[in-house]
Amino acid sequence: MVRQPRVAGIFYPDGTQALRREVEDNLAPGEEPVEGMGIVVPHAGYLYSGKVAGAVYARVKPPDTCVILGPNHSGLGAGAAIMTAGIWETPLGEETIDTQLARAILDRSRVLVEDERAHQKEHSIEVQIPFLQVRFPGVPFVPICLFNHEYDACRDVGQAMAEAIRASGKRVLLIASTDLSHYVSQEMAERKDRMAIEAIVHLDPERLHHTVLRERISMCGFHPTTAVLIAAKVLGASGAELIRYATSADVTKDYTSVVGYAGVIVR
Repeated sequence: MVRQPRVAGIFYPDGTQALRREVEDNLAPGEEPVEGMGIVVPHAGYLYSGKVAGAVYARVKPPDTCVILGPNHSGLGAGAAIMTAGIWETPLGEETIDTQLARAILDRSRVLVEDERAHQKEHSIEVQIPFLQVRFPGVPFVPICLFNHEYDACRDVGQAMAEAIRASGKRVLLIASTDLSHYVSQEMAERKDRMAIEAIVHLDPERLHHTVLRERISMCGFHPTTAVLIAAKVLGASGAELIRYATSADVTKDYTSVVGYAGVIVR
């Protein structure tokens, strides 16, 4: 199966040269790259969140493979959907699914279902692919799309990923694709996003899940992020660092209604 891009020309440029140039511009050189076990990156249009995502991708060393978890905005398909085979296309070319790792994760999970439909219209994973193609050329990936918000489902997926990764012997980068607060004031976004970010950098998936629900933080990918934190802890993560935080107001200058973006590296 070949998944065609759905948001090229909307969330990112649809021309090969223009897209590569924008991704490279967002991958600003900084400190020496580190071995990353997981990252948290936004998935809005590159105009708004590309600098945050790029700052994170620029700081991690290339892995052997990646697992990208994103929320299911459309509600189509299974509540916990994985693809174990196929190719995803972007204007930069083809990105191949790591079938061996994907099947190993699926075999170890009670909630994941092989389901292409959940991925067809979802942008949260797609917008990460050009960063992989430029920063980690030739590195395959596994796409997991979550609509189910229950903590037990997050724990199941997280543990399945950890067990499969440990058995594979590969250096795997877990990628949680999420934006933070949506369409609230800058002041409220900064206050509520800080709560979520603190839980993430303390590697506390239960705290993150509970805080988002209790505080009604409109963090669209809190459940993929919860699953990534669970997997990272099982695999022995020792810490996490906030690399960059921003809001859409940095571009729009409208501080009355913003979307928040955070970039985090888990080691």
